[in-house]
Amino acid sequence: MVQDADGTTAGSTSNSRDGQQPPEQGMDRIKEVAADVWSDPWWTAPNALSALRLAGVPAFLWLLLGPQWDLFALLVLVVSGVTDWLDGKLARWLGQYSRVGQLLDPAADRLYIVATLVAFVLRGVVPWWAAAALITRDLLLTSCLPVLRYHGFEPPDVHYLGKAATFCLMYAFPLLLLVQGDFALDWIAQPLAYAFTCWGGVLYLWAGVLYLGQVISALRSSRARG
Repeated sequence: MVQDADGTTAGSTSNSRDGQQPPEQGMDRIKEVAADVWSDPWWTAPNALSALRLAGVPAFLWLLLGPQWDLFALLVLVVSGVTDWLDGKLARWLGQYSRVGQLLDPAADRLYIVATLVAFVLRGVVPWWAAAALITRDLLLTSCLPVLRYHGFEPPDVHYLGKAATFCLMYAFPLLLLVQGDFALDWIAQPLAYAFTCWGGVLYLWAGVLYLGQVISALRSSRARG
């Protein structure tokens, strides 16, 4: 559910009509969010792990497209998955939550997905149209974030379908890498790789449609409030 800055949901139209103060001007709100990100603590253990994941993206691409060292690229993916789990745990254990971390963590996930899809298309592992659909989904939803901020709404909450889609894709990519070489258990890995790819791709697009529906609902409620 998309929430307004005052905590009301997108479906609520009671802000200005009940005598409450109207939301701040759009650009002022965007500047306020940017100031909050800048003022937050940057150098925390969870943020360091997220930064490490981001730094691994160009190395991952080079391993796939340069020498095509798939096993090393697979190792980078595994390390990325471990740090993804660990930074969330550390944030809870140490109480080191920040807006910076809230931005870095999903950004790293999206960059790994986009980088992997681009590399797989260039190497003929997946068809270009499938990769284009998934990348377009991410670009479209990313472009919606400043629009939501402008109208005074928080980004949509991550729901279970989006998490399940990312989970499937993060399993599909290593399996697809494994079946590119001479792997002893190809007969097991190959159907699993294709199954996770299909499930993850469909769920990823479906989750994108749901997120887009939340954005449209939020903008309609903003227009209804005048």
